[in-house]
Amino acid sequence: MTVAPTLEPDAPDVVWQPQGPFDLGQTLGILPRGAADRTIMLAGSVAWLGFGTPTGAATIRLTVTSSGVGTQGAGKQAVTARAWGPGAAPALASVPALLGAGDDWTSFDHPDFQATLPRLVTQARRRNRAVRLPATGRMVDAIIPAVLEQKVTMKEARHGFRYLVQKFGSPAPGAQVNGPVPAGLMVAPTAEQWARIPSWDWHEAGVGPQRSATVMRVTRVASSLERLSALSASEAAVKLQTIPGIGIWTAAEVTQRTHGDADAISVGDYHLAAFVGRALTGLPVDDAGMCELLEPWRGHRQRVVRMLGLSGFHKPAFGPRMTIQDHRRH
Repeated sequence: MTVAPTLEPDAPDVVWQPQGPFDLGQTLGILPRGAADRTIMLAGSVAWLGFGTPTGAATIRLTVTSSGVGTQGAGKQAVTARAWGPGAAPALASVPALLGAGDDWTSFDHPDFQATLPRLVTQARRRNRAVRLPATGRMVDAIIPAVLEQKVTMKEARHGFRYLVQKFGSPAPGAQVNGPVPAGLMVAPTAEQWARIPSWDWHEAGVGPQRSATVMRVTRVASSLERLSALSASEAAVKLQTIPGIGIWTAAEVTQRTHGDADAISVGDYHLAAFVGRALTGLPVDDAGMCELLEPWRGHRQRVVRMLGLSGFHKPAFGPRMTIQDHRRH
């Protein structure tokens, strides 16, 4: 009988204890590019992530456990992070920020501020006290999927990203052996690997020349872009928009993930303005109308949008839909 080999972690485990309520799925749920994203797998109290670091690829397993009893009689949570691969050490160092350690809801939860919010938002917040905004710090990993999502349906974008990761990415460390890492976990291509993708594969992925050209511009300045994670979210967003092909929508989609940006709203999103308008006033609005509605809560506008998304509100399903364009045979 052959015994499967045990894959030991490549760095000591890190244990992080959140201050206050914490929910792994709600915190990391903004990161996957669809349910079929091969770079992150969420399953209840466990999450698996594969990604690149300055020292190489890494796999991280995050496991939520209860550690004793808190002051209120509820279980006190802890998250244990275990990592494999040459990038294990820097990957583990990123865990607290990834889990929202720097995300402070104190002023949002203050009674005076709560009194200004619509009931839909305050009710959603009471039911979702464990939500945190993650900060990955990985700029290129956030920029390229956002570029692929520009001006196409989510279905198209996610198909293209999945196709390109599967073909040009690499198995996450440990995923290629009979170890503890789930089979199929992937690491997205590095900037150099994205830059080498031939035109016919962009075509097969359904990514048009305008978006692939923007990706190429991103890869040429990848090292400079990674340094933007050390800036504030607003500064990073301004510098991102100096790259042709990256506008306010893409910059917001990036800093929401890389910086845990509590204020960035995705102006230009095909559905968001109408959703926010109907949720807050009962009527659809355009981007300018959405910004006007959210202005009283500047500094927390992304928090308000997240709470609206968790409120259970759904705008009426009528009106024009974006048509899926298939350019692969053109």
